[in-house]
Amino acid sequence: MVRVAVVHHHLQASAPPDEQDVVVQAEAVSSALCRLGHQAALEFCSLDLERIRRKLVESGVDLVFNLVETLNGSGKLIHLFPALLDAMGLHYTGSTSLAILATSNKAVGKRILSAAGMNTPEWIGPFPEDAPWILGHPPQLDETLEAEGLWIIKSLWEHASVGLDEHSVVKASSSEVPWMLRERAGRLGGACFAERYIDGREFNLSLLSGKGGPEVLPAAEIAFTDFQDGMPKIVDYRAKWDEPSSAWRNTPRNFDIADADRELVGRLEPAALRCWELFNLRGYARVDFRVDGAGIPWILEVNTNPCLSPDGGFAAALERAGIPFDEAVRRILEDAFEG
Repeated sequence: MVRVAVVHHHLQASAPPDEQDVVVQAEAVSSALCRLGHQAALEFCSLDLERIRRKLVESGVDLVFNLVETLNGSGKLIHLFPALLDAMGLHYTGSTSLAILATSNKAVGKRILSAAGMNTPEWIGPFPEDAPWILGHPPQLDETLEAEGLWIIKSLWEHASVGLDEHSVVKASSSEVPWMLRERAGRLGGACFAERYIDGREFNLSLLSGKGGPEVLPAAEIAFTDFQDGMPKIVDYRAKWDEPSSAWRNTPRNFDIADADRELVGRLEPAALRCWELFNLRGYARVDFRVDGAGIPWILEVNTNPCLSPDGGFAAALERAGIPFDEAVRRILEDAFEG
């Protein structure tokens, strides 16, 4: 039997749906741990890191199941709790604090991908420019992008499509984009960047640790249905969190990959595995792709802590792969002890 502290972020009374979902995740994980014969205790982490440190020391837990996605409502602080666990020498699930930091700052993640020769859409920013160019000079934009084109403006730190709506895709020249970033940063968690909008198909590939290395779970395509002409095909905040909305209904997840797309998915899988290796991921993860009209895949984002809710994409991929949720939790725990 392993004593596990299932730790999620502290929820404020006004927490939005994307933050509240962590309670569902924590209950699902705790139930799975109990069925596996372990002892699970729910805890929360706030900016008072000394409080949770004392709790973990006093309880004498063997391992922490890390579900902390934000602190004080800010995704910018997501790496602080696992960094504390590193300092304490405690085993914890999922990726390391460094991997979480490198992927949570989307511009830094894109720089790492670009430096490794991985396809990721060109970008401008971030604003404010408070992060060092850790890989040398920023990428040079293709000169053709100086002409007016489509860009999607995203939060630099916040995930779960926070801040994304029908106005996030803009038509502008690369010289005009910085002014838009300055104007929108306050509504996007205080920092944002612009990424070239890829008008194409979207795929999510989840990964799960295993004895022989990470396993790529069945690919899911997000189907954009009933989108009017000119509407940007994106999975915005409403599509993820507002179930009664048309955005939710019009972006269903589909695992039934057509035979004609098998070769395409076959090219996405090694790219997802390369991301796992590049960022030194652990436990579980998800890589999001867009595929343009020429069939070229582009990596949008690497998510080190995808949602574990029973109705989420990761659980759906597990079901499609024939892997029980409890077995996935067991594998995530096993990887944490080996890491």
